[in-house]
Formats: sequence, C-alpha cells, structure tokens
Amino acid sequence: MLALTILSIFILIIILIIVAEYRNEKKYQAKRRTKTTHNKKTAPKRSTVKKVTLEPDSTAKVESKVESKAELKAEEAVAEIKKLPEANYPKFTHIRLVEMGLSEEEAKEFVSELIPQIETEIPLMEAAIKEFDFHKMEQLIHGIKGSASNLGTGGVSDLLDDCNSYLKTGTDIDIIEAYLEHLVHYTEELKTQYTP
Repeated sequence: MLALTILSIFILIIILIIVAEYRNEKKYQAKRRTKTTHNKKTAPKRSTVKKVTLEPDSTAKVESKVESKAELKAEEAVAEIKKLPEANYPKFTHIRLVEMGLSEEEAKEFVSELIPQIETEIPLMEAAIKEFDFHKMEQLIHGIKGSASNLGTGGVSDLLDDCNSYLKTGTDIDIIEAYLEHLVHYTEELKTQYTP
C-alpha cells in the first residue's frame, strides 16, 4: 500500500513537471513565432544557405529540444486522458418564453438583455480563474445560468448548465478555461442571433 502511494506521488510529480515544461515550451514557441513573423516582414529575403557548425554547448541545446518534444508528446497524452469539454450544443432557442405567453418580439427583447449580463460577468470570471477562486467562478456561472435557463434552451444555456455542474466539484483549470472560451464563443453566437 505504501509503495502504491509513493508510486502515485512519483507519477503525479512527473506529470506536473511535464505540464510545466509544456507550458514553458508553448511560451517559447509563441515568442519565437512573433519574432519570426516580425523578422519576415522587415528582413529582405535571402536565397543563400548558411552553414551551421555546432559547438559543444549547442549540442546540449539540441538535446534539450529533443527532450522538450518528448515531454510535449507526453503532455498531449495527458490532455487526451483529461478530456476537455466539447461545445456541441444545439442553437439557443427562446421557445420557452413564447410558450409562457410572450410574443416573439418580447421574447427576443428578453434574450437581448441577457447578452450584456453575460458580457459583464466574463471579465469577473477571468479574474476568478487567475486567482484560482473556483467558488467565486461557480457563483458567477450560477447567477447567469439561472437567467439563461429561464429564457431558453440550447447554446449558451446548456453550456452554462454543464459548466455550473462541473464547478460544483471540479477544479481543473484547463477544463474551466475551456468552458470560459466556449462561453465567449456562444455569447458571440447569441449576439449574432439576437442583435438587430
């Protein structure tokens, strides 16, 4: 039993190291892409090939990059196991309001009032994520979930319901960030659908 616990801790530490290296590699690649893009715009095109000689110190850098690629593949395997939420919700519909007796125009007006409410909450959610304040995030999602669910089904309403359910027990930052990205996307869809 003790050996199993130690093995579990060791595996967890390895996964954390891999995740940290993966994030560092992503930052490095992003910086490199912006530099490359900037250099392509400003530097004249050359058709000559440069000869590169490796010094003993640069061999270690190449080995480090090879290790980083192996760690990247390991991180991708961990991400597959993690299973980030997918956003395959049907289009939002306000049929619930019409069934309650509102006219089509009144129903659309109520839904259009939901959009600024969500847009106001998104920066607060981003701040809660940065602070790892999952309770606050759950409260924010819960508040707008109630409004969205009362107005209709599908789209942003279903997304908020799923996110709220996850936040009651889940604390994986990658999953929470994925839900937030989906919320931004579905809010834009709602704007397109209900803004004249």
